[in-house]
Amino acid sequence: MVTFTVEDLEGNRQDIEAPDDMGLSLMEVLKASEYPVLATCGGMALCATCHIEVLSGKTSLGEATDVELDQLEALPEFFPTSRLACQIRISEELDGAVIKLRGEDN
Repeated sequence: MVTFTVEDLEGNRQDIEAPDDMGLSLMEVLKASEYPVLATCGGMALCATCHIEVLSGKTSLGEATDVELDQLEALPEFFPTSRLACQIRISEELDGAVIKLRGEDN
């Protein structure tokens, strides 16, 4: 299990615990935790409606792919710490990270 912190659209923070042995994406865990993540494309990196910002722990998550960057760069508001939750797998690298939901910016 890994634990990470989610900051919602109102600035409230909550720790989330998720299994790291099921191949789940961060988007799937956020949706299951009832956060307002649209994920219109179902996790294919085609819509950017699962836009998040990694406030802490970005270096351990690796770099965004070109496909992911194409979607992020098309958003009205894009940050160096922006990622798509559908492209981040739940793994040990996510343990201790702090992410901020950015969904309403899309």
